Order: sequence, then structure tokens, then C-alpha cells
Amino acid sequence: MSFQQTIKSSISCRGVGLHSGAPVSMVLHPAPAGHGVVFRRTDLEDGSNEIPARYDAVTNTTLCSTIANDAGASVATIEHLMSAIAGLGVDNLLVELDGPEVPVMDGSAEPFAFLLECAGIAGQETPRKAVRILRDVTVTHGGSTVTISPADEFIVEMVIDFDSAAIGRQNLAVQVSPELFRNDIAKARTFGFLHEVEAMRKAGLGRGGSLENAVVIDGDRVMNDEGLRFTDEFVRHKILDCIGDLALAGYPIMGHVVAEKAGHALNNKLLRAVFADPANWEVVDVDILPVGGAFLTAAE
Repeated sequence: MSFQQTIKSSISCRGVGLHSGAPVSMVLHPAPAGHGVVFRRTDLEDGSNEIPARYDAVTNTTLCSTIANDAGASVATIEHLMSAIAGLGVDNLLVELDGPEVPVMDGSAEPFAFLLECAGIAGQETPRKAVRILRDVTVTHGGSTVTISPADEFIVEMVIDFDSAAIGRQNLAVQVSPELFRNDIAKARTFGFLHEVEAMRKAGLGRGGSLENAVVIDGDRVMNDEGLRFTDEFVRHKILDCIGDLALAGYPIMGHVVAEKAGHALNNKLLRAVFADPANWEVVDVDILPVGGAFLTAAE
């Protein structure tokens, strides 16, 4: 039997919001079994400042995932933190922020995984549960598609295709486990194109973005002096995002995700489609936590 997990002690960090550019402090606190992941805005009044990390709380998916509650309190750019939480197998956590956006740190999930490990991951006495997918569910938009199928593990298979020669077409599939996530996914940084920066900033987005927290591409060239952390860092980051977005299911997922040219909007649309029909899913006790994980062969 696998049991739920939280962290042993509270831990904090400071940074800036990727899109707001505003400084923000974040504290991760242990939470009791069955609590799930909840965000609390400490700059807002008690009683209206908590937002559960759930798919049905997502209100915006423009370049990031934003959740909000009925009182209008919101938190943006949660996907990298949620990816680290899910990737390392943490079930219960209270996330306190003194602003409306999770700090971007270095643009990956690595700093958040480091925080969780420094705080220590602690087992709880309540059995862990998961959402098991019972039948195929597919969502599409334009040329993008995401399908989730029944599986005994959580597998994410991603295909991306960009005109820039710096990226091109990249395929990768992983069986998600804490070890694989920490070693092969967490370090992959968010990325964007130089020609998009001006438009983003006119829209009030990307104000905190820089070469310190994103891979920036100019035409067919990576602008970052240090280059890439992986030769296929771009597709790895898309997998990182997908893990974080699908963590909003509220439980770990047992299913095989195949995504082509997908992003935050389609990831959330997939969860909404899954939970729209009880015949698509069931909640089950998890026998064991995944302890290994192997790269799979991605389809061409």
C-alpha cells in the first residue's frame, strides 16, 4: 500500500513573477492527509484568499495556468511548482504567496524540487489514491491534440514542431516517477521567441522574463550564453508543463497521455473532458509509488 505524502517542515523562497515582473515571497507548508494542494494569498483578507489547485478552478491559460476562487482571488503561473509537487509524489501542501503569481525562479521546476527535498518529504498514514482512466478521451483544437488512455502508470508522450531550426520537431515519452522527474524533466526551462517579447509585454505578460529564467530563441539561434541543458530541452519542458497542468486533477493519474503541439489550454480541456463523464474514470487506492521510470520510444 502506498501512503500520502507531505513535507516535514515549512520552507520559503523569494523571486519575481514571470509575467507580472513583481517580487513575490512563497512559503511551502506541510498539510494534513486529504488536504490536497491549496494556495493561500497572504496579501488578501482571510476567508477569501484560499484557492484549491484543481482543474475546475482554472480561469486563464494564456502562456501559463491561472487558478481563482469564487471571491476573485487568483494565482498565476502555477504549472512549474505543480509539476515539482506531482513529479516528486507530494499529495498535501499549503502554498502561501504574498502576491498573485508563483515566482519563476530559473524557469524550470528544479528550484521547487530542491525546496521540497530540503524540507524533506514525509509519509502520512492515509492511503494514497489515484484517478485511473477507464477509456480513451481525446480533445483537439486547431492542429493540436491530446489523448489520454488507460494505463497502470502515468506516461506522458509529447510531440512538438516549430519552424525554428533551434527546435524543429521533437518527440519524447516518459513514464513519470520521482527519480526520472528529478533527473530528466525538472531542469528543463520555459522558452520563448525574441520576436514575441514585445507583443507579450504590450499585453502585460512576460515582464519578469529574461535570459536568467527562460530559453530565448532568435530566429534559429538560442540566445542564452550557456546554451541548452538538454539537446531536447524544449520537449522536456512541454512534458514538465503537462505534468503540472494534469496535477490539477487533484490526485495522481494512472493513464497514458499522448499530446501533439499542446499547451496549457488543451491540457485543462482534457481534464474537464475526463471528469465530465463518470464512465471515463474512477478513484482507486495506489498499491505502490512508482520507483523507477524509463524513457520510452516516441512515435514519429
